Amino acid sequence: MRRADRLFQIVQYLRGGRLITAAKLAEKLEVSERTIYRDIADLQSTGVPIDGEAGIGYIMRSGFDLPPLMFTRDEIVALVAGARMVKAWGGSAMAIAAEEALVKIEAVVPEGERARVGNTKIFAPPMTMTKALRERIDFIEHAIDEREVLSFEYQDEKGQSTSRAVEPLGLWFWGKVWTLVAWCEMREDFRMFRIDRMAELLSANRTYALVPERSLHTFLRQLESQYGPQR
Repeated sequence: MRRADRLFQIVQYLRGGRLITAAKLAEKLEVSERTIYRDIADLQSTGVPIDGEAGIGYIMRSGFDLPPLMFTRDEIVALVAGARMVKAWGGSAMAIAAEEALVKIEAVVPEGERARVGNTKIFAPPMTMTKALRERIDFIEHAIDEREVLSFEYQDEKGQSTSRAVEPLGLWFWGKVWTLVAWCEMREDFRMFRIDRMAELLSANRTYALVPERSLHTFLRQLESQYGPQR
């Protein structure tokens, strides 16, 4: 973790008038207590109203707000490009959220950098994204979040159709195609389904339990063993 990120996290942990020891902060941030003492001293020297001392604990007085977020040029470009891609290729709810995120990004960056938000020359035309496909993405994303079993008719690349009931685990975007990673009850194994090949997509009106051997984490580990790291 970068030192700037660590200082930010210390301020977050101290919000709300909570007394926290250096040992607890060191445990949360995975650094030594000596590092925490040094970070606290540096924050105090810059005017952050932290009270306390080593061996007792630290508390931050109420009324302190962090200064506006400071993004670098590359960070602004990355945020704008990412939001535009989600707006172009994501679900309906994602697109609305991406539009709102762009407004917030422009609002929090320093005035001198605001022009970069609108002047970022990276675009993502929505080409084949229909309203129905966007709504399907939202529906699946909600099912993943709520751990709802989904049922649908699936047509493979050979045109053969099968009825599936799956435990949805994650959505993957491949540039033009969205796929659902899921545990397939019929195959009793992980499968990836192109969402544009699904028909009669419905909730099965039941939820599934979190089982380690059927989790997204296990799926990713299997991919890594075959193809190398996926991040």
